[in-house]
Amino acid sequence: MTTLEWIAQGTLLLLLAAALPLLLRVAHGVAALRRDPAALSGAAEALAASVRDAEAALERLRAAGGATEAALATRIAAAESLRQDLRFLLERAEPLADRLEAAVARGRAAAPPALASRAERDLLLALERAR
Repeated sequence: MTTLEWIAQGTLLLLLAAALPLLLRVAHGVAALRRDPAALSGAAEALAASVRDAEAALERLRAAGGATEAALATRIAAAESLRQDLRFLLERAEPLADRLEAAVARGRAAAPPALASRAERDLLLALERAR
């Protein structure tokens, strides 16, 4: 035999040796099920009950998801309406703000600040002379 054949046979032998404990476990499990068929039917019923519970939970999740989706759609529609209202208010307010800013600038340039007391006037006069 060639080296490649020896390697192939060795690999096959190792795989069979690794599978042997698993095969023995399966054989013992099958023998136990044959001895106690009631345990098999009980396990099958428990599995069926678990599947029914999982399906019911899935239906509840779908229903909750649908309700959440509807509520979210309602809020999005309301937010869209508010966004449009705010855009309209902004479009109307910008020219008014520009006019108000221009009027304030003109008012500041036209009138010197009103001084409340003679001391403030004297102080302002002294500062202007110091420049």
